[in-house]
Amino acid sequence: MSDWQLGVIGAGNMGEAILRGVLDASVLNHNTIIVSEPRYERRQLLTRDCQVKCVEDNLQAAACPHVLLAVKPQIMAKVLEQIAPAVGADATVISIAAGISTAFLDERLGRRGHVVRTMPNTPLLVGAGVTAVAAGPRAGEDDLAWTERLFAARGKVVRVAEQTMDAVTAVSGSGPAYLFYLVEAMVAAGVAEGLEAETAAMLAIGTCGGAVRLLAETKERPEVLRMKVTSPGGTTQAAISAMDAAGVKEAVVAAIRAAAARSRELGR
Repeated sequence: MSDWQLGVIGAGNMGEAILRGVLDASVLNHNTIIVSEPRYERRQLLTRDCQVKCVEDNLQAAACPHVLLAVKPQIMAKVLEQIAPAVGADATVISIAAGISTAFLDERLGRRGHVVRTMPNTPLLVGAGVTAVAAGPRAGEDDLAWTERLFAARGKVVRVAEQTMDAVTAVSGSGPAYLFYLVEAMVAAGVAEGLEAETAAMLAIGTCGGAVRLLAETKERPEVLRMKVTSPGGTTQAAISAMDAAGVKEAVVAAIRAAAARSRELGR
């Protein structure tokens, strides 16, 4: 296994996105990556499109010096029990599973490897992700820097303390769904006001994308930009007043805190 640099366990959408990002950015060469995946059709696809070695056996991927655990939280314990004997004492073990603490990972790996916990989000699929990285047992600067290079190929990376990871999961991990939810509502409102659905969708998506870009590039606080758009007595003021009356901001805060609570529950 001396030629392998990265073993990817699980090739779902997020695992595939990370893999493609690493290859597209030439962070690693295709012949230094081995992917373990139980589904035959996924192995065939990745072998064809990414030219990486794909196997059914998790132990082969787990024996690499860097291991990416791209499996769902619900099956993590089973996977860890299976791969523990193969993980090297000095391997960097990186998890993307929501709610799964590094202590949980470390215990079930038999205190082997240098454990790193991450929380990427789905815009990583289009190279616009945000990933938080936290050090776990025995993870040093080299482990964190290597992990950051992996995810920086597909977006921005921020280093955080692990105790904030449930908040990260709630804000950025689940965050894209909140924006999609808003776009759904904007489209529905546009249609109710007489727009064609396709036109309403184009307007809503373009507006949200442009607003996010404006926020990022001007570096203005969101409340400042909101106030610049909100003329007293105008149409935007009518909309903001309606949202305030409905308790929209309070509902969003409560929703994100519910997501954080669920993340904590998954880790128990």
